[in-house]
Amino acid sequence: MIVVRTPLRMSFVGGGSDLPSYYKQMGGAVLSTSVDKYMHVIVNQKFDDSIRLSYSVTENESCVQQIKHPIVRNTLELLNIKGGIEIASISDIPSQGSGLGSSSSYTVALLHALYAYKGHKASKEELGRLSSHIEIYLCGDKIGKQDQYAAAFGGLNLIEFNKDDTVSVKPIICKRSTIKKMEESIVVFYTGRTRSASNLLSEQSSNMKQASKRDLMSEMVSLVYDMRDLLENDDVEPLGELLDKNWQLKRQITRGVSDTQIDSWYNKGILAGAKGGKLLGAGNGGFIMFFAPKEKHPDIMAAMQDLQMVPFSFDDSGSQIIFSDLKL
Repeated sequence: MIVVRTPLRMSFVGGGSDLPSYYKQMGGAVLSTSVDKYMHVIVNQKFDDSIRLSYSVTENESCVQQIKHPIVRNTLELLNIKGGIEIASISDIPSQGSGLGSSSSYTVALLHALYAYKGHKASKEELGRLSSHIEIYLCGDKIGKQDQYAAAFGGLNLIEFNKDDTVSVKPIICKRSTIKKMEESIVVFYTGRTRSASNLLSEQSSNMKQASKRDLMSEMVSLVYDMRDLLENDDVEPLGELLDKNWQLKRQITRGVSDTQIDSWYNKGILAGAKGGKLLGAGNGGFIMFFAPKEKHPDIMAAMQDLQMVPFSFDDSGSQIIFSDLKL
């Protein structure tokens, strides 16, 4: 048996620039962190040659081609695993449409576990690159690459998406006290709404044909480097205003990112003392995050009393094998 634990991620600025419709022309960048909410994937040898999957449903199949779950089917085919295996998954948060990159964390965890099952020790770069390939090219999902690399590497990083399709992951170098202060300034609520990131991102990709929309995205990318500079100079105070600017730009790029209900939640948070914030992920649901002095958090929680507050801490480990007793 092999158990892999892979973190989910919280993206701050630059989201959407990891889509090929933008980065292949301009080069993209995001600043994000992995968080202490995890996707666990368990892989075990099966006594016969069939395949058993357990996720939101259970599948018992006699061959890979019969598997309905596209990520599992394509990953098994990629690694030439034909059967005799059982795969189960457990997520710390709702696994669809949360805005925390859960589907990509699942792909990274699955790939990591199956590589270990085959006796291969995968690098973080390999996990990020191949999980992106599985989701975007083999499964045909209209998504970007940031989630896969954030989950594979872990930590607080500036991730660059180069025009030649390569990806660079650069850790943010700052004091531990700076990261702690940043972490303590964040308060997150679950909206109870889920949505298809793929649909929103597909519309955003189409919008990148417009020069005005590309210019908005370029402004968001410039905020990535502004945020890096602030953190590396141990200056946390201006981050809220920077996040607010990123959110206002994002709302202009794609219809459906926000609506009157989301705007109402956001405005209530600002009036209660938040300096800025955003919806995590593609938009229109999932988790809403606010950045505020710690002493303002009770007021923000009171303003968001209809939503569930979810505590988060930053993670710096990335995808890890936490148990293995397989005789390889």
